[in-house]
Amino acid sequence: MQGKIMKGIAGFFYVYIEGMGLYECKAKGIFRNRRIRPLVGDVVEIEILDEEEKEGNIVKLLPRSTELVRPAVANIDQALVIFAAAKPKPNLSLLDRFLVMMDRQSIDVIICFNKKDETSEEELERLGRIYAGCKSRLLFTSARYQEGINELKEMLLGHTTTVAGPSGVGKSTLINLLVPDACMQTGTISEKIDRGKHTTRHSELFRMEAGSYIFDTPGFSSLEPGDMEKEKLRYSFPEFERYEGSCRFQGCVHMMEPGCAVKAAVSDGLISQERYDSYMLLFRELYEREKRRYS
Repeated sequence: MQGKIMKGIAGFFYVYIEGMGLYECKAKGIFRNRRIRPLVGDVVEIEILDEEEKEGNIVKLLPRSTELVRPAVANIDQALVIFAAAKPKPNLSLLDRFLVMMDRQSIDVIICFNKKDETSEEELERLGRIYAGCKSRLLFTSARYQEGINELKEMLLGHTTTVAGPSGVGKSTLINLLVPDACMQTGTISEKIDRGKHTTRHSELFRMEAGSYIFDTPGFSSLEPGDMEKEKLRYSFPEFERYEGSCRFQGCVHMMEPGCAVKAAVSDGLISQERYDSYMLLFRELYEREKRRYS
């Protein structure tokens, strides 16, 4: 039988089989021996051990189309990153790190600033200007007043979307608005593992309408830039693309070089200072990491 892993916790994987329901499964020892870890979102084959109790074993892992480390999910085709427009103030450097991470894996991103009702129009316009050139779709929502929910739902239909962002920005509240039976789906699993109310400590997959899926994932407060080469970082900032080849020096990395078209664009307000600051911070981190590696 073939199904999709909806959640993994305490060594158990909860596999949904269309038309048959949710099965509590263990992964066969062969996965451990090969150091293969099933992920939420994986499509798997299971053998049913007890139909009445809906228990089984995962016997085969089908090939993944995508795989993320943080959040640890598989087979997504887009990401929804949620930050609060205020309370807490959005950490734009952290957001930019996430955008770079997704760009490296060619995953489209929707940027959602929630809690729009808790800040000014001027601040919302400022955030819009900062990310106008980054090629990600941008949306402002208010979970409290259910503003922007229909537009967000339309963006998710037909996709398998991972939700990410810091804690306290309203991720789970938005998911409950997008998937009204999310709490019920969580309750089905909680009954089996005898746990209390839903808190997002693990990645969890929810079924939406029309074959759409959405992940609820744990919040994060930091992201490492990974092992990318510092010279390639500029390609993960789409705003820089139109200036590629216009700098005085070929291969300009837009840091200290004279005659840099990107730095000129920042000075002229054509690229946001905030995005460029994030670029410089990440570039320096990659530079220091490279130094330590070869010292």
